[in-house]
Amino acid sequence: MLLAKHTDNTMNFREIREKFLTYFNTHGHEIVESSSLIPKDDPTLLFTNAGMVQFKSLFLGEEKRSYSRAATSQKCVRAGGKHNDLENVGYTSRHHTFFEMLGNFSFGDYFKEEAITWAWELLTEGYNLPVDRLYVTVYKDDDEAYRIWERNIGIPTEKIVLLGEKDNFWAMGETGPCGPCSEIHIDQGASMGCGKPDCAPGCDCDRYLEIWNLVFTQFDRGPSGKLTPLPKPNIDTGMGLERITAAVQGVPSNYDTDLFKGVIDRIQELSGKKYHENEKQDVAFKVIADHARATAFLIGDGILPSNESRGYTLRRIIRRAIRFGQVLDLDDSFLHSICSKVIEVMGQDYEELIRSKSLIEGVVNNEEKRFADTLHYSMKVLDEEIETLKAKGGDTIPGEVAFKLYDTYGLSVDIVEDVARDENLHVDVAGFDKAMSRQRSLSQESWKGSGEEEIPEGFRSLLARDITSRFLGYETLCSKANIAAILVEGKETHSAESGTRAEVVLDQTPFYGKAGGQVGDIGWILNGEMRFHVADTLKYGQGLIVHKGQLEAGRLSVGDEVEARVDEEKRKATALNHSATHLLHAALREVLGDHVKQAGSMVSPDRLRFDFSHFTRVEPEKLIEIERLVNSHIRNNLPLHTDEMSKEEAFKTGAMAIFEERYGETVRLVRIGDGVSMELCGGTHTDRTGDIGLFRIASESAVGANVRRIEALTGKAALQYDQQQSHELRLAASLLKTSPDKLGERLEQLLKEYKEKDRELESLKGKLLSKKSEDLLSGVREISGIKVIARELEAGSPKDLRESADRIKDKLGSGVILLGAKQEGKAMLTCSVTRDLVNRFRAGDIIKQLSIIVGGKGGGRPDMAQGGGNKPEKMGKALEALYDLIKRMG
Repeated sequence: MLLAKHTDNTMNFREIREKFLTYFNTHGHEIVESSSLIPKDDPTLLFTNAGMVQFKSLFLGEEKRSYSRAATSQKCVRAGGKHNDLENVGYTSRHHTFFEMLGNFSFGDYFKEEAITWAWELLTEGYNLPVDRLYVTVYKDDDEAYRIWERNIGIPTEKIVLLGEKDNFWAMGETGPCGPCSEIHIDQGASMGCGKPDCAPGCDCDRYLEIWNLVFTQFDRGPSGKLTPLPKPNIDTGMGLERITAAVQGVPSNYDTDLFKGVIDRIQELSGKKYHENEKQDVAFKVIADHARATAFLIGDGILPSNESRGYTLRRIIRRAIRFGQVLDLDDSFLHSICSKVIEVMGQDYEELIRSKSLIEGVVNNEEKRFADTLHYSMKVLDEEIETLKAKGGDTIPGEVAFKLYDTYGLSVDIVEDVARDENLHVDVAGFDKAMSRQRSLSQESWKGSGEEEIPEGFRSLLARDITSRFLGYETLCSKANIAAILVEGKETHSAESGTRAEVVLDQTPFYGKAGGQVGDIGWILNGEMRFHVADTLKYGQGLIVHKGQLEAGRLSVGDEVEARVDEEKRKATALNHSATHLLHAALREVLGDHVKQAGSMVSPDRLRFDFSHFTRVEPEKLIEIERLVNSHIRNNLPLHTDEMSKEEAFKTGAMAIFEERYGETVRLVRIGDGVSMELCGGTHTDRTGDIGLFRIASESAVGANVRRIEALTGKAALQYDQQQSHELRLAASLLKTSPDKLGERLEQLLKEYKEKDRELESLKGKLLSKKSEDLLSGVREISGIKVIARELEAGSPKDLRESADRIKDKLGSGVILLGAKQEGKAMLTCSVTRDLVNRFRAGDIIKQLSIIVGGKGGGRPDMAQGGGNKPEKMGKALEALYDLIKRMG
């Protein structure tokens, strides 16, 4: 490759990342930590897919922060939704599902000249990229950027390429902030190109690799399409760490950098195959390496495999990696080991990987086991479909076939497309999508984005004006406050009259806004005769607390001084349940293992619900042990301590962080006893565990693959639950004429007696059916040498009909049997054909035709089929029709 001899190939990926952040820090940029791969407050996105996502509210003017310049190295995933690189991964040198986006941002501060100058300086002087190999693209109408590149930077005009809106104009949506962009490309040499004479930056081949995109957000596009200059334009840049590392290290592919080397070495070690030996194997190496990274980071951020939304995308990524493992003869579980290597390589930079190591390995290993048998069988079915297709001279796998493979075997369309590509075939993706849409309509299933409420327009406006509420609820449940804003039907108003439903914002409040699984407080806002009942409290952004309710008396106006009073009984009950969830979490990890992580919760005054990562049903004995451990901590009356500290300091203590939470720089650490539990938590708690009184697990169930749910009660509710259980136990014992302590023994005895009587009944029924079968044989007709029986009998179920048909078939030797019965206004039909006749008379075809007569449908195997309908009065006609049917078929 041409770059190798020009670049400093001793710089590793970690140094390259650090150089970027340090460079912009020296130019006044705040270094902002990567946000989660789960976008916060943005239902339009499946995953965080760019560096600007966590700053979207700043670009839209909805939030203010202490800095106007920022730089990040952001975790990103593009595997679903508008930005989806999944199907390209493995077949190119530069596409990834997971990658890191280096970016510098200006929020109304500097603009094009600084952004361009700094980007060029860092690339040419910081990373020592060869100037003669760098090209830039500019939006065709952006004369300002063109002049800066040509006059200020000194780029020759032949190295500045003008491109249109499709390539060099960025927009957040159909309307809203937008602007031109300028991309910096590096020439990787003619050997990487397409060979076309017009090949230049903007070509789809790999010769001119885009390494940095500078977006100049300077316009607001209106509904008519008109572009209005923004009063304060912004800068949003993005440079893939993987791409710049390849350029700096002088290698032709991102997969040849040290970001991937350790992971690919692990794949070589497990498979016994060599990377760069042949093209087909290289695709598999790249897919597995990339997908292992995506898998580790997605699970590390709290996403678990499932059949919908983000979890489904993760499952597709895992299964695609497993399928490509077959190309390398990796038949046994292997992906969890590759993910372990990812953690080893990247854990130093992303501590959440280390904290979730056992969870990541356990989830992946479990998914591999679940998919192993399915993959083997589904690939066999796919191979058969491909063989049939080729025999007919076709070149496209039908969409219905692809859908059947997905719906029946869990084989995603990505895998079908990969196999089709290897066989020089296509997939009818439009047909697959149509079948998927049909299924979604039937199940009324839809994805709701991030699963979080988008901040309503009225509250976004408040946040943009920096209207927030100081939370006082840790110290008090009653405080004085001033009304900062009132909203009625989502719109701001200066005042509200009695009877009005409204949303009230106070400058300070003791009310806890719904967050972290804890429900919002209820209570009252009072002022003389004015009485506003707070039915719920919500929290938006970092500090906007909204009191929802109804004005029961008086008048409410912005600026009024009021008294905010939380319902003390409800708050205390909620606090007991919240503290109990921390004890439960600790007990689950102690009893089940440290792969257990909180995956969701709901804490209310009445009960608590706790979702956690675990791979199998929790056995009753384990639940008893967990319950006993929590109650032991309660009896020990352990103190709870809360401390505020920096996030970095809190993580050093080993405190648990919750998946779905996004933490600010200052966090609240809740400690129970001496190391019993340490969690980052903004919720409200009791002072000592003894206040909880009693803890009872009411149920344990599955939420989805790898996620279990416990519902539990504490205090008064737990006591009431125990009393109800005890009452039911005594009542059951009384009905069975025994004592509660002998109830189990009595039930065992009754079940044994029941089974014995059931066996006797079945035996008698069998004898009766056998006698009936013998009687039925007297009604045999012979048609063209074929013995045919069509009779109605008394039967309680299709099973009884099948058993009668089997007995007749055994005695008949050869023939066609049709039996019918009427049950609860329905007609039941069973057809049986002896094996010597199935080539001439197929039971499934016979039953389909005869079921129509009784107003229904049916089907089955060639030798045995069942059907029926809602017209039992037509039973005789259906039975008689068999004889005519056999004549025609014979």
